[in-house]
Amino acid sequence: MKLAITTLAGKEAGTVELAEALFGLEPRLDILHRMVRYQLAKRQAGTHQAQERSTINRTTKKLYKQKGTGNARHGSAKAPQFRGGGRAFGPIARSHAHDLPKKVRQLALKLALSVKAKESQIIVLDKAEVGSPKTKEMKETFAKLGLSNALIIGGAELQDNFVLASRSIPNIDVLPIQGINVYDILRREKLVLTTAALEALSQRFAE
Repeated sequence: MKLAITTLAGKEAGTVELAEALFGLEPRLDILHRMVRYQLAKRQAGTHQAQERSTINRTTKKLYKQKGTGNARHGSAKAPQFRGGGRAFGPIARSHAHDLPKKVRQLALKLALSVKAKESQIIVLDKAEVGSPKTKEMKETFAKLGLSNALIIGGAELQDNFVLASRSIPNIDVLPIQGINVYDILRREKLVLTTAALEALSQRFAE
């Protein structure tokens, strides 16, 4: 698959051939779904914590004598059925992350790239660099390129001016090639790859 390389000014800067092994796969929703669940579960904080009866600071004295009162038998006031007692089966702090094989994660990234290619939602930039960190100018540039909802992937290092100019624009995400991921690719309408990002992807999956 051939795509035209464009500049931020909207001018053509040649063409590039997209590898079929990365951008020509038939989409598989089951793999993409597993990968998105894996990512969202991994980033979930898991800091919810309820007070159980073992962590409640309350007297452990027996409430009343065992026999002769006509009431049910009770011991500590920490029991869940009492007001101020511990919660039964409450949430505890834990990690929500689960395992996903490396080969499945690699395949999911290729499938996400292929989905964008199949929908003709990939734009190739020659480079993501601007002269000054002006958000207003960057918004106008994106408007000319038709980018209102996009993920922009640069090379190993991003230019500071480009990041500063882009970071406060709604629905625009900018990531280095190390941060490319399935969830962010799918949640944005367009995928913008620099030539440096394409080269890094080719090297990454050639190994």
